[in-house]
Amino acid sequence: MSWERAIIHLDMDAFYASVEQRDNPALKGKPVIVGGHPQRGVVLAASYEVRPFGVRSAMPMGRAIKLAPKAIVVPPRFEAYVDASEAVFRIFERYTPLIEPLSLDEAFLDVTGSQALFGDPILLAQRIRAEIRDELHLPASAGIAEVKFVAKIASDSGKPAGQKVVLPGTSKEFLAPLPVSRLWGVGPKTEEQLLRLGLKTIGDVAAKDLEWLTRHLGSSGQHFWELSNAIDPRSVVPDRDAKSIGAQDTFEEDLRGEEALSPHLHGQALRVGRRLRKSGLKGRCVQLTVKYDDFQSITRRKTLEVPTDDGQVLYREARGLLSKVDLSRKIRLTGVSAQELVGAGEQLGLFAPEAPPKNDKLNQALDKIAAKFGTKAVVTADLADGDAFSQRDGFYSEEKQARAKAAQALPKDAVRVVRDDE
Repeated sequence: MSWERAIIHLDMDAFYASVEQRDNPALKGKPVIVGGHPQRGVVLAASYEVRPFGVRSAMPMGRAIKLAPKAIVVPPRFEAYVDASEAVFRIFERYTPLIEPLSLDEAFLDVTGSQALFGDPILLAQRIRAEIRDELHLPASAGIAEVKFVAKIASDSGKPAGQKVVLPGTSKEFLAPLPVSRLWGVGPKTEEQLLRLGLKTIGDVAAKDLEWLTRHLGSSGQHFWELSNAIDPRSVVPDRDAKSIGAQDTFEEDLRGEEALSPHLHGQALRVGRRLRKSGLKGRCVQLTVKYDDFQSITRRKTLEVPTDDGQVLYREARGLLSKVDLSRKIRLTGVSAQELVGAGEQLGLFAPEAPPKNDKLNQALDKIAAKFGTKAVVTADLADGDAFSQRDGFYSEEKQARAKAAQALPKDAVRVVRDDE
């Protein structure tokens, strides 16, 4: 059948943990936690094997280890995750230019115009997932629907390593039995309010009069009514803004605090740096975007003395900006972008300080190596320096040192930490 509008939401399954299991065969089929300090860190990813114990992303590591004392804990390797993410998005680009990244491991694809070349969107989603599996050895799930909201809900239903199709004209029927907590923007407090109003399912909200909803819920009433009725006219917006180059993550669960957020900023900054260099551009300004759990969005900017395409510089500046926002509140999204772009060879002002030539040469060399062998083939100096990313930031730049410290911090039978010789 021909779809008037076809949106695919593709989501990698337990992405960080899946990359670790792929790169270390000893971890396959084992309960794996990717996270920070075993006593003070947070869970960044949990494999499907450890989830039956109740372990989830953003959970404190101490609680996760109590729930799954025999889990295998590994420190994060963001260069490896960025490398895998870029390979995944290159597969997406084979089939449509309309790709809206939501994070390293998640994106909307508008394949409406791709039907003439590649056929049915259902088969196309299967094809994309098969190529990710066969070429990258990673699992992915997909949701196919007419609108973005329904496609996202559908991909969640297809997990793990599957897909869910919501055929044209059936979106309301698909959404109706789902709990109201599945609506975008419904947190614990809003869920309690909806339940007090007798609205338990998305179908309950859809059946209510719009005026009644807005009277009880304010402006959010119309938002929830539209989503419940599968009304979501938003377009898939490609990450190709000529005025800026950015990357952002919408978290699986809301995060709080610098330790939980810094790793995501690091991954975003590395992606932006690579995109800048690939485009032959540098940014004069770094912008941090933070969206809280109530959907309030704020930005913080800093103008640089020297335009840059260096992901490490972008990360350091973004982390500095992070310290200027309220981190006591729950956060659902962060983004890093380079703005006020200039050509990499553009003449600077007469009195502008010169960019460090060694940094440019180093990045050029790293890009060439990454293009041939992957970004994890060479680790930059700050990632290898234990002082550059402290434990407070949730980083363990030197893996041997991190694993040794993790092993010393716990009783030997409390958690098994992967070692390099395993």
